[in-house]
Amino acid sequence: MTFEWPLVLVALVVLPVLIALYVWRERRRTDYASRFTTPGLLPNLVDESPRWRRHLPLAILLIALAAMVVGVARPHAMMSVQREEATAILVIDTSLSMGADDVKPTRLEAARREARAFLDQLPKKYRLAIVGFAGRAYVALPPTDDRDLAVVALRNLHTAEGTSLGDAVALATRIAGRQRASDGSKPPAAIIVISDGAQFSGHTSPAAAALKARQAHIPVYSVLVGTPDGVITVPLAGGLKAAMRVPTSPETLRMVARATGGHFFAAPNAAQLRTVYAHLGSRLGSRRESREVTNLFAGGSAALLLIGGGLSALWFRRVP
Repeated sequence: MTFEWPLVLVALVVLPVLIALYVWRERRRTDYASRFTTPGLLPNLVDESPRWRRHLPLAILLIALAAMVVGVARPHAMMSVQREEATAILVIDTSLSMGADDVKPTRLEAARREARAFLDQLPKKYRLAIVGFAGRAYVALPPTDDRDLAVVALRNLHTAEGTSLGDAVALATRIAGRQRASDGSKPPAAIIVISDGAQFSGHTSPAAAALKARQAHIPVYSVLVGTPDGVITVPLAGGLKAAMRVPTSPETLRMVARATGGHFFAAPNAAQLRTVYAHLGSRLGSRRESREVTNLFAGGSAALLLIGGGLSALWFRRVP
């Protein structure tokens, strides 16, 4: 234990002086009483001697004074406190297949809703990053605790050609690995992928990306958006258009989640999304840091004063 104002502890030398004065007073009191009283007659005059009860209120008072002095010295103790820093990374599919309207109004808009629902429930002290992916993976929002920026970043996501799911998970893993807590340690992180599960481009396969996330101890939670009957309209040469089926691929998302220790959600609700940050909270752990404990000594001193005064009033009808 350390003290911010250690010189205050010098006042503790007063306590032995008070104890010595009390002992001296008690001896004088006993000697004075013996001069005017026959010791053999005392049992007939006094029903019962208070013995130790006579000294207990004063002993409690002295302990309270000692606690008060220590409290004034502003003590600090090393304590184990829970970490409150974590990083959640939203990975949003913005490929052309997310423009399908099998989920109204579109898969991408449904993905935004799921992301916003997660965002609204995420604890304020957790940092959030957003990664989008189509033909390539890109950082739509670096890690931040500004929720307004996150809402703007979600609104600015738009569809494009290609689907590099593996690249996006790998990028999110690298972002999480670069984060540092205020004490210099690496905070826990989780990746939330919202996609229809397809993979048509990119340099990293979903399996390889899942392996990297697992090695970094970062779970991936995957949320499936869409149905097997999705259809999009693609432009052709000469101004023609063609309908293209874009079925979902839940197997890919399920594999990534299972390989990293996360969970796969086919039709998530608010309670299921809460499991993501609940899991983050369970991984926070604790750290040792110096905390001021003045309030403990102040509260203990006040309680002891009340106890000492109460005992004195109860036993002797007086305050020590």
